[in-house]
Amino acid sequence: MANLKDIKRNIASVKNTQKTTRAMKLVSTAKLKRAEEVTKRSKEYANKLNIMMSEISDKINKFKAGGSTLKFFAKNDSEKVIDIFFITADKGLCGGFNIQTIKQVLALTKEYEAKGCQVRLRAVGRKGVDFFTFKGMEVLEKYIGVSSSPTYEKAVDIVNKAVEDFVEGKCDKIILVHNGYKNMIIQELKTTTLVPVETIEVESKVASMMEIEAEDEEKVLEELVRKYIEYNMYYGLIDSLAGEHSARMQAMDNATSNAKERVEQLTVKYNKARQEAITTELIEIISGMEAL
Repeated sequence: MANLKDIKRNIASVKNTQKTTRAMKLVSTAKLKRAEEVTKRSKEYANKLNIMMSEISDKINKFKAGGSTLKFFAKNDSEKVIDIFFITADKGLCGGFNIQTIKQVLALTKEYEAKGCQVRLRAVGRKGVDFFTFKGMEVLEKYIGVSSSPTYEKAVDIVNKAVEDFVEGKCDKIILVHNGYKNMIIQELKTTTLVPVETIEVESKVASMMEIEAEDEEKVLEELVRKYIEYNMYYGLIDSLAGEHSARMQAMDNATSNAKERVEQLTVKYNKARQEAITTELIEIISGMEAL
């Protein structure tokens, strides 16, 4: 009978866990709907902004070969210091969401260090901070409590110090890594070079009719690039948050299904043990009667 009590206790424990994971799934689903709306509205703007900045970079580099006034657009063939921003969640229970970002950061660090570059990490999110602290790797800046409730103002505060370091020549490139939202069940790992602004191939149907004069003022260009960097950081934060909620929703759904299967297995085990106990008692009764 003691065995039956243990099995029954296990069933009750798994059912309680199942209730918790089901509730967490519902919470993540509700949060995802809100984050998904914000992300979808921002995605189109972010994409068009990136295309516009790429066009500007392409046209400016055709006018000039770089220089201090065009630092945000000039390519540096002798990169020595690379700043990597990476965004992870402040909480766990979201499957492999955080580890995918961490793996990419480790891969980039290894790649640039192999080229003789110094890599400086700037972490947003408790899980990333905890991981690299545990690994004994230095994290230049740590931002906790931001990834779970991002705002544009917070994004500006986070990225401004790195931008100033870039302007002052303390770093040669700023990269942003985050695990973003693709759909309800899939997250997409994204690596974006914030500065210098990259020139990408743009289809003629997408490219605008924008004309950039070679004599454009430095101040106007700098302000435009800063807004571009700030918005990309903000979009990275909200995109990562939506991805986090979708990953947690999926993880909790899997956990709920696994708990259900476990309850079924334990129930079968309980019934078998109960039948064996009844059979044993009957045999003992029959044996006792026969002895009488």
